[in-house]
Amino acid sequence: MSKLEQRGARRDRFHQKAKREGFLARAVYKLEEIDDKFGLFKPGARVLDLGCAPGSWLQYARQKVGRDGVLVGLDRTPLKAVPPGARIEVGDVMTIDVAKLKGDLPGFDIVLSDMAPDTSGVRSMDQARSEALFERALEIAVAVLAPGGNFVGKLFQGPEFKHLIEAVRARFEVAKTSKPASSRQISIEQYVIGTGFKGPSGGAP
Repeated sequence: MSKLEQRGARRDRFHQKAKREGFLARAVYKLEEIDDKFGLFKPGARVLDLGCAPGSWLQYARQKVGRDGVLVGLDRTPLKAVPPGARIEVGDVMTIDVAKLKGDLPGFDIVLSDMAPDTSGVRSMDQARSEALFERALEIAVAVLAPGGNFVGKLFQGPEFKHLIEAVRARFEVAKTSKPASSRQISIEQYVIGTGFKGPSGGAP
């Protein structure tokens, strides 16, 4: 990030709001807006957050699921601050053993992915990398979600955008897209939300 971008980030109202409210990143407000629209969380829910650093989505999830909820996060690097009671796995989402994420749990009620690729500045390359991450997040969600569960995944708009939305629709009762107000205007990111998981044998193979 350039010095100019850093100054812009410090002036960003969502950045300032996160700092005031004790959240680790402004991205928390994207999840909050999506949750307000789709009612993702319930007390006691089991949540898996893919690409969880720096941890603001896990912070929000803890508030929503309460002390009895279960939080598991995955990231390539250890978190500097771990939300209370969260179990963090360090590893690559593309190669992680799904069984390791589940541990002793029978499954998860919510799978979240705010993953984005290391951007190259080449739009087509960045879109392709985002699509690959999204496909992997959906693959993991199908493997670990309990029937009726929910999924949220970040996806850069690109050639496979509609196809990937259809892949979510095949597995969930409802599939929608959302670009939260806290997403930067110049960003090509969208969030794809699937609610009401049909089960591992439902929908497309």
